[in-house]
Amino acid sequence: MFGIVRPCSHRLGEGLKTQWMAHLCGLCLALRGDHGQFARVVTNYDGLLISVLTEAQAERTTGWRRTAGPCPLRGMRTASVAQGEGARLAAAVSLVLASAKVRDHVADGDGLLARKPLAPAARRVATSWSRAGARTGSAVGFDTAVLVDAVDRQIGIEALAGPGTPLPTVTEPTETATAAAFAHTAVLAGRPGNAAPLAEAGRLFGRLAHLLDAVEDRQTDAASGAWNPLTATGTPLTEARRLADDALHGIRLALREAEFTDGRLAHVLLVHELGRSVDRAFGTSGCGHPADGVQGPHGSPDSGSGRLLGAPGSAVLLAPEGSFGPPPHHGGNPYTGGGNPFGGGPSFQPPAPGRRGFWAGCAAAVGLCCTCKMCCADEYEGPWSRKKREGCLSDCDCDCGCCEACECCECCSCCDCGL
Repeated sequence: MFGIVRPCSHRLGEGLKTQWMAHLCGLCLALRGDHGQFARVVTNYDGLLISVLTEAQAERTTGWRRTAGPCPLRGMRTASVAQGEGARLAAAVSLVLASAKVRDHVADGDGLLARKPLAPAARRVATSWSRAGARTGSAVGFDTAVLVDAVDRQIGIEALAGPGTPLPTVTEPTETATAAAFAHTAVLAGRPGNAAPLAEAGRLFGRLAHLLDAVEDRQTDAASGAWNPLTATGTPLTEARRLADDALHGIRLALREAEFTDGRLAHVLLVHELGRSVDRAFGTSGCGHPADGVQGPHGSPDSGSGRLLGAPGSAVLLAPEGSFGPPPHHGGNPYTGGGNPFGGGPSFQPPAPGRRGFWAGCAAAVGLCCTCKMCCADEYEGPWSRKKREGCLSDCDCDCGCCEACECCECCSCCDCGL
């Protein structure tokens, strides 16, 4: 699974965790029901936000949930899962964007798709997913042409981008695609007044998704010679972090303008967890805006006797003076350049293990599924990339200051997030 919003079950609490899993399984089963078993591989954490937003706005009626049968990824347990137009819209968007991602990898010659025997097969899969997504989108009144057009424009924009090109120019197609998908949830839920604020939230979420992907892949792209928006435009990490924090602030403001029936899960995911995703990508635990004119690494504020370590949407922690890097369980590494308070120094992190080959990755993926590590492990190794990932039902020891019971889009004074 992929995506930037990967919440910790400890922070969600039992009630919201159950809802989140209902939408995740609902997206997976909607893909299987409309497009077959293989389509389930495009299930992703961000796609389920479409289903979450649709249900958050809609009036409560029967038929929003159904009981799904046992699944290996749930430890062979049954579960109540989301169904309906929200899940189908999420499936359509996931298919079209996954199709675009596959075509992009083929064009760039990334990894296995650089091999000629696999490229034609990958193109056929991408074409099939694009058509399937268009059919499902049409069934729920959503024209996926706006997504396809955005993907096509992305290629041309990247070809013309160079040093000095504003980063929002490069991220615009992604912003347009996610804005359209977010706005259509208001149509499905029968709240047309929410379309404009949700389109703005979607636009900024698209910017963040594109930006964080570029930040996380920067070193890998540099090693492989692949195109990266930060490198191509000459954008420093400090500017990228500023844009990310501004997008977080804009999403919060946009959500305040929308009306929800029960927006707690949407609020936690798009305000609290999205802020943590930004911190995870940049390897910090503070925002990029200056405080009292003093800045820490990547622009995070320092203060007096200690360093302010507060993620947007989380409790503010004050690290004692002399303790560098983010606190435990916040995803940062104090020995890398991004978490080093002296900035830009040598990295003492051991080199990451290389990627697995295709068949070795398949064997590892089967093992992860059969042992339920993808869901239940605190951390597991990606079958092909070998990157460390969190199980979607894993617990953590984090000291969470989230306000699970707060009303959606009200000012989270309990979090002291400064937004």
